[in-house]
Amino acid sequence: MRPPPISAPTTLSHSMTQEQASASPVLPSEYVIRKAHVLTMDSELGELPSGDIHVRDGRIVAVGSDLSCAGVHEVNGEEMIALPGFVDTHWHLWNSALRGLVRGDDAECGYFPVTLQLGPHFTPQDSYSAVRLGLAEGLLSGITTVHNWSHNTRTPEHADAELRAMRDVGIRGRFSYGWGQDLALTDTMNLDDLERVQRECIEPGGLITLGAAVRTPIANPRGAVPISVVAHECNHIRKLGLPITMHARPGIVAVLQEHGLLGADLQLVHPQGISGEECEMLAEHRTSMTCSPIIEMLYAQSTRGVIQFHELEVAGVQQSLSVDSSAASANADFFSCIRALLWSHKQRFGSSQPLSARRLLELATIDGARDLGLAEHIGSITPGKRADLMLVRSTDLNMAPVFDPAHSLVYSGQPVNVDTVLVDGRALVRHGALTRLDARAIAREARESVQRLSAGLPTGLCAEAH
Repeated sequence: MRPPPISAPTTLSHSMTQEQASASPVLPSEYVIRKAHVLTMDSELGELPSGDIHVRDGRIVAVGSDLSCAGVHEVNGEEMIALPGFVDTHWHLWNSALRGLVRGDDAECGYFPVTLQLGPHFTPQDSYSAVRLGLAEGLLSGITTVHNWSHNTRTPEHADAELRAMRDVGIRGRFSYGWGQDLALTDTMNLDDLERVQRECIEPGGLITLGAAVRTPIANPRGAVPISVVAHECNHIRKLGLPITMHARPGIVAVLQEHGLLGADLQLVHPQGISGEECEMLAEHRTSMTCSPIIEMLYAQSTRGVIQFHELEVAGVQQSLSVDSSAASANADFFSCIRALLWSHKQRFGSSQPLSARRLLELATIDGARDLGLAEHIGSITPGKRADLMLVRSTDLNMAPVFDPAHSLVYSGQPVNVDTVLVDGRALVRHGALTRLDARAIAREARESVQRLSAGLPTGLCAEAH
């Protein structure tokens, strides 16, 4: 269900000055952000060097310069860059707390060995703690929408715990119901419980939507699932009218095409090892692709190959950006995700195929919203859309001096520069701090969870946690 709104007066208290109100982490139901450099990511509105954004009841009412908003609470946006919140489109939030154990792609202590060994021991509370940890960090990086790629949905209680974490944090997102790490490759995921979640746990028009994550019918570290099982799951999910997401491997597009499983409701993950013919198949069927550049660079020397963002872009495939796993990448810094794609592209093509800062910001915002089917509601600072946006300080030492805000955000931006993050108009980050979450408690609970998970295991894999 939709999390309760942060209560706040609609007018200033007589005992509170305008300056004190501007410093408060709580915003009223109506306010106007004044004189920010607004990157709307709206092709018609463009860029406003000194722009105002009027918000009422979570909705963007107006965008322009010197808006007439008499008596409305004002938020000082001077020396700030305003842009839509980042939209992550693929993130295994359940294993966020395991990053202290994961050692890159090490054969014994890498991402796959750690998650495969510990995943079957996760309790619902472990999942809750890890998801909340990842989401809290993501908010501080300017992420306002996430795609919770839940591939350790061991029981109905695990699904409920992850949904509760998303609601408690107050973020927008899609929960893609998956399977447990200990599920046999020949067994079908819990489709009955997927139906329960759709029927009982998702509020129409709320912050959280539902999808399904299915396994890959191509050789991979978690094991190939028979195509008959994958086809059965996909057909059932489609009867429910839910979107599907799946990890890609070299050759998977042709296999999915052969079995009639490509479609506009399917998102593939990791643009690597895709032939030119397969790029055309994806474009023809309007199947989207999300790129997780940091992880893909980590595994670039394996059978996956280079990041094929450019080939898919030329073919006209809808693309977006994602964290993948903050256990494997070691953090949820979305600015680094953007830069990783930039450097990968430049390494491949130099200046022969330019990739502009504005295009990268589109991938991180409006294209992410398109990939999740939310572009009518978020992804740009457009009147009528929900107020999911952030303010980034342009005077911080690592940013200044700023002349081209898009360039500075892409090349210099860091989470530490994020001043304010709004989700549905509510300030979940204000003055660089979380407004409704106890960061120390979240970190402590995540540590305690991993210590419990690693205790008593027969290997020395997780000795570092004790």
